[in-house]
Amino acid sequence: MSRILLFIAAYGMWVLLNWVPDVQHLAAGIFVAALVALLTGDLFLERPHLLRNPIRYWYFFFYYLPVFLWECLKANIDVAYRVLHPQRPIHPGIVKIHTDLKSDAAITFLANSITLTPGTMSVDVDKANQTLYIHWIDVKAKDMESATQHIAGKFEYILKEIFE
Repeated sequence: MSRILLFIAAYGMWVLLNWVPDVQHLAAGIFVAALVALLTGDLFLERPHLLRNPIRYWYFFFYYLPVFLWECLKANIDVAYRVLHPQRPIHPGIVKIHTDLKSDAAITFLANSITLTPGTMSVDVDKANQTLYIHWIDVKAKDMESATQHIAGKFEYILKEIFE
């Protein structure tokens, strides 16, 4: 089932990105999407039946994306300010945060959301202990609970609603 969903998504993306209603392009897209689905279909989703729920898409588009874009904008301004004003002190370090997310897709989305936000970068994921190691440009909290709230608290609840 996950291979079929991946094929449909990959082919849809192919058609959108090529935007050429030519038979050769459409046939090449079918071949490429089928190859991608065949080789990597079992890597992405453990429970593809969850994607049938339209509420999950609502959470993604109308709750996760605005929160992510807002946090990304704030982080971009903060990092740009630090670059333009080098006398502003930074306290870089690696902190350990805890996550309650259990699925691989949710943990991957959380780690990517953290990495795509300037000033933070996911360094390692320990799925067994449900922890992520994050490089933070300005460490504001060293204990795990506070660091989790600062870094992942904005995304974790939403990702739980989407993926679990």
